[in-house]
Amino acid sequence: MDTTTIRVDRATHARFLELSKASGRSLTETLRDAAEALRRVRFAEQVQFEFEALRQRPEDWAGYLTEAAATEVGDGIG
Repeated sequence: MDTTTIRVDRATHARFLELSKASGRSLTETLRDAAEALRRVRFAEQVQFEFEALRQRPEDWAGYLTEAAATEVGDGIG
């Protein structure tokens, strides 16, 4: 594994170390998990922002809803 060094304040390091110990994972794995969680949060925020922008344009929103209904994939339940 290719690695590098990052600088964080002591409180942040302590938090990550605590999370690492509690999960039984390495500090590197914990930091990787945290980065992925943040990436997912930011992605969800962007999607939410884009949906809100789309909702502000009624004609585009109606088109989106029509297209979504036409391409809906059933879950096979019920």
